[in-house]
Amino acid sequence: MSPIPAPDLLSDAILATGSERFSDALHQWLNATCSFDNFAIIAFFQNGNPQVLATRARDSRVFERIDSHYVKGAYLLDPFFSLHQKGAADGLYRLTDVAPDQFQRNEYFKSYYANTTLTDELAFFSGLAQGASITVCIGRDATTASRFSIRDHNVATQVAPVVNALVRQNWSGIRPPHEDEPGDVVDQLRHRVSAEQDINLSPRQAEVALLILQGHSSISIGLTLGISSQTVKVLRKQLYRKCGISSQGELYYLLAPYLSESRQMAGKTR
Repeated sequence: MSPIPAPDLLSDAILATGSERFSDALHQWLNATCSFDNFAIIAFFQNGNPQVLATRARDSRVFERIDSHYVKGAYLLDPFFSLHQKGAADGLYRLTDVAPDQFQRNEYFKSYYANTTLTDELAFFSGLAQGASITVCIGRDATTASRFSIRDHNVATQVAPVVNALVRQNWSGIRPPHEDEPGDVVDQLRHRVSAEQDINLSPRQAEVALLILQGHSSISIGLTLGISSQTVKVLRKQLYRKCGISSQGELYYLLAPYLSESRQMAGKTR
């Protein structure tokens, strides 16, 4: 049997909007249009943990820990989640273009991301109403051990408006499975660390800590917060001294367990 032409698969995806088979139809059309090894659809919310709506991968390692680690807190350090936090414009984004300058040197990359075997990722990002967004990710992993070519990127860019329009149509009314009241991750992290470790971080120190864990250098943190890199270095020294540590790795293993807890507690402590 000859493969179904991409236009027919696109029409099927359009007809599938609003139904349970939409994710499969979208995957089939994209698979006939773009060249990738894995596929995921993730919903991010202003309050509450993300929801994994679909995954497809030939290598089981890619999404092996998505439920046990990513959804429960590791997503807070994901560059694609930062698109949601910043209210980025709809479009196509490449991981290497949105990741912090030291992303591949941070502990999130070493302890979680590297184990997925992902070598490259493109994300179709759609911001929705009510503080929600949908990210449709296509990736390359150990299956082909390659990166997206210029042609691959151009093709994905061309279809991005269609992908995002379909996503908006299908998930316009999506809500988190468990609605939480508004909560600030940095504030809740401070309270959890204070209560359980007796470490009292200032709001700015906690902000710097989260940016360090995301993979930002002192210069990048300064640009993000609108302060000088010298001030960042002072805050970093204060942070490490309060925590009784001397490296980014120690900071990660001290605070990472509280990332998911602070997010979950956000709606329970108010």
